[in-house]
Amino acid sequence: MKKSLSLTLVLITIFVAFLPLHAQEPTAQQPAAQEPTAEDAAKQKAELEKNAYRLLDQVIDEIQSLRLPENRVRIQINTADLLWDRNQERARSLFQQASEGVSDFVRSAATASPGNQRGGQQPDRRAFALRQELVLAAARHDAPLAYQLLAATKAPVAAPTSNQNQASDPRNQRAQFNSDDNLEQMLLGRVAALDPKLAAQNAEQMMEKGQFPRTLGEVISQLQRQDAEAAAKLATKTVTRIQSANILTNNDAANLAQSLLSAGPRVAVAPGTTTSTDAKPQPQAQQTRGPVLDTSPYTDLLSTVIDSAMKATPQPQNSQGVNQGRGGPRGQNAQLQNNQPAEATDAQIEQNNARRLLSGLQSVLPTIDQLLPGRSSAVRQKLSELGLGNNTRSTFAQAMNTLQQGNPNAEALVQAAAAAPPPMQSRLYQQAAVKALDEGNTDRARQIATDYLQASARDSVMQRIDFKEMAKKADGIRLDEIRQNLARLSSQTDKVALLLQLANDLQKDNPKAQVQLLEEAKQVVSHRAANYDQFEDQLRVSRAFASFDTGRSFEILEPGIMQLNELLSAAAVLSGFEVNIFRDGEMSLANQGGSGLNATINRYGQELAVLAKTDFGRSEALAGRFQFTEPRIMARLSIIQGALGVAPSQPNNNTFRNFGFVARPN
Repeated sequence: MKKSLSLTLVLITIFVAFLPLHAQEPTAQQPAAQEPTAEDAAKQKAELEKNAYRLLDQVIDEIQSLRLPENRVRIQINTADLLWDRNQERARSLFQQASEGVSDFVRSAATASPGNQRGGQQPDRRAFALRQELVLAAARHDAPLAYQLLAATKAPVAAPTSNQNQASDPRNQRAQFNSDDNLEQMLLGRVAALDPKLAAQNAEQMMEKGQFPRTLGEVISQLQRQDAEAAAKLATKTVTRIQSANILTNNDAANLAQSLLSAGPRVAVAPGTTTSTDAKPQPQAQQTRGPVLDTSPYTDLLSTVIDSAMKATPQPQNSQGVNQGRGGPRGQNAQLQNNQPAEATDAQIEQNNARRLLSGLQSVLPTIDQLLPGRSSAVRQKLSELGLGNNTRSTFAQAMNTLQQGNPNAEALVQAAAAAPPPMQSRLYQQAAVKALDEGNTDRARQIATDYLQASARDSVMQRIDFKEMAKKADGIRLDEIRQNLARLSSQTDKVALLLQLANDLQKDNPKAQVQLLEEAKQVVSHRAANYDQFEDQLRVSRAFASFDTGRSFEILEPGIMQLNELLSAAAVLSGFEVNIFRDGEMSLANQGGSGLNATINRYGQELAVLAKTDFGRSEALAGRFQFTEPRIMARLSIIQGALGVAPSQPNNNTFRNFGFVARPN
């Protein structure tokens, strides 16, 4: 239970950290110019795409200059992805070249470290990451091609091992995560949006082999859009397969069952009513999870899960020293004197999984009341018997679900904070106060900050309230007064954030004062960055200028690129001593270690992509100022992606390092 609660807190922390503190990134706007005609807009788009594909040709030509095999493969994958709509034949060739490179890399990784990870034949993480990028990129365009690449890049067959307990050893779970099965399940989810019928066929084949892919819900949902009857048949088969498995010993089946139940049953649609089945399939990143099963199969599955969950018994007090095995939590004192946890028996594993299933039923109690009213009392009694009757977690889950439905208002955030675990409450209350301020309710923002926040969190909100009220003064803004307020702030990031927010508040009523504030922000960041946060401050000020004065944006970005060149040169010299960004004299493009330097280069590429829509030539020229080939290619790919309207394949989390008032760039 402790491990489960810790995991829950980690997931909540990640979700809360990604809630933006502002509705949008502050931007400066001059009086709206005359809208271009449809013909002019079409010409501009065509010119932008022409420049993007010309630049893409240059990037493809530079691939062979890269020395690291994984760098070449990664750029081949990205360029093939971008080129597909323009030249499918050439894109296929690039995918094939990347496949050959991945195969070589997987083979070398599989044989490089004998004895490492499950008999020594498991490829390392870099090889798996490359293979995953290749297969999932191809899946965006051609499902059969993706499956061909999956088969072509398969790792060599592992030699048999004499250790019979390795499959259940918790130390091997990371290796299991990187398995072929995991990638095949990810691919199944991607293919579902592109070719639901093919995905359904492959899903059935996987279930026939005893597998329960976690992405089956996505397959059924996507198939519902194309063929409701086929989707209903697949849903029925899925429930039947789960019922035939022992979900107390089969974790995959249990996890799939809980996933399908947590979404709730599908609501029947009256004949003649327009549904979403004819809607265009959404990209994977834009899909929202919703009900998958119709009421009848949902009720059957719910009954099956209840049957298994009701077998749960209270956990013995002396069980903390046992490795609870598949799916079960492990006590803090699990390790014995030999530093190895005692292995759980089959009975203990079944009990741990029964308790987990029972705990999961808390969130669907209202559905049980509706569909299986005769069993709801027994489920509640069993929850109480095992000490799971506290509805706090269920209440918070419901509140978080409400927040995920859209842009929550201040009161929804307050309610979520009240139900949240204590470590999460301050963050959510701060979000609620800022949201109330954005909604124009200064008094409510002040009340939330006063009643629920403490110390620096309360002071930060109060400072923003003061700045908001300052912007509303009838006698206009006074820079001297602003500077005095800024002087009280110790963080440059806070100063920049408040200036940008105040400028955003003035964009409609006082454009002249708005520009003054942005110039003030530009002065604050007009120095060499002392850390990555200050690089981010410069990028945010550049973005604020981008909508009406790109010249100012370029002025801010250029010195930063020059400084990044210096940092890259230093990193190359120190490679192997203090940093490991470079290998064999070349910067790795993987960024798997969370390199701040790599992430900052990505951010500069993103900002150049924004500016390229207005001034492609100058953005291209500034990207060319990177002295190293690798960051120059990264920046150019960002510009190409922006010009073609393609979302970056790997989201950047660099802007979430600071809580403060830093908003995510749009």
